[in-house]
Amino acid sequence: MTAGIINVLKPCGMTSHDVISFLRRVLNTKKIGHSGTLDPDAAGVLPVFIGTATRLLEYALEDGKSYRAEITFGVKTDTGDDSGAVLQTSGLPGCTKAEFAALLTGFTGRQMQLPPMYSALKLNGQPLYKLARKGIEVEREAREIFISRLELISFTTQKAVVDVECSKGTYIRTLLEDICAKLGVCGTMSFLLRTAAGGFKIEDAATLQELEAEPLRYLLPEETAVMHLAQAVLTERQAWRITQGVATSMAGIDDGLYRLKGQDGTFYGIGKANGSVMKGTKILHQAAKPQELI
Repeated sequence: MTAGIINVLKPCGMTSHDVISFLRRVLNTKKIGHSGTLDPDAAGVLPVFIGTATRLLEYALEDGKSYRAEITFGVKTDTGDDSGAVLQTSGLPGCTKAEFAALLTGFTGRQMQLPPMYSALKLNGQPLYKLARKGIEVEREAREIFISRLELISFTTQKAVVDVECSKGTYIRTLLEDICAKLGVCGTMSFLLRTAAGGFKIEDAATLQELEAEPLRYLLPEETAVMHLAQAVLTERQAWRITQGVATSMAGIDDGLYRLKGQDGTFYGIGKANGSVMKGTKILHQAAKPQELI
């Protein structure tokens, strides 16, 4: 079975699920998932996990993401982007580029953000955007996010372009609306490009046309998704025991999650060390039984 990760360059006008459906057809496999939904009108990096690699999704999702986004001033929509119905209009900002850049510094760091109704978050199993389309608004809980970088790329009184590096779960549409509210004007997102998701960069992403022609050429090893974790190299005996579900002593290892590797470079999965004992938490591949134990 095909297994690995593909860094897909999602085009505008497709849902993230559309990309999954496309790859299911191209790769002739059903076991596929993606790391982090992109809005239909957004483009950019969409890491897609195939086969046994789908079991690593929960670890890959811990990584942050990077975006380039455009704000259009003077209009507010129900969706937070220019695909929605106009709810409100306002004048344009009267600040300078330097003043706007200074304003952005107040939006870096740890903060609480209220998720938008037009989102894939679910209430009782139903996505919020489906409720929003019916005109239903429900109470949502604010969630903690972290903005590590917010840089102004260009600015006019009509539009601004910013680069954002943020934690998972950050809604860029909401961030831009909050920035505009602080400025005292309406604003909506008119362009969004995800430039990175974890270790996956836009310059390495494959287009759908490239994937249609040579899909396996762009298939990355499963381990690519968890390169942010420390590596633990196992002996043959340790590898066999841990992949069989046996907690195994490993002297001199710190507590935490690890990529489990064989001495020959084989990737077995994820393990968790606690008190110098390693236990497999997500084993993708079984190690062979050592010759001396046969």
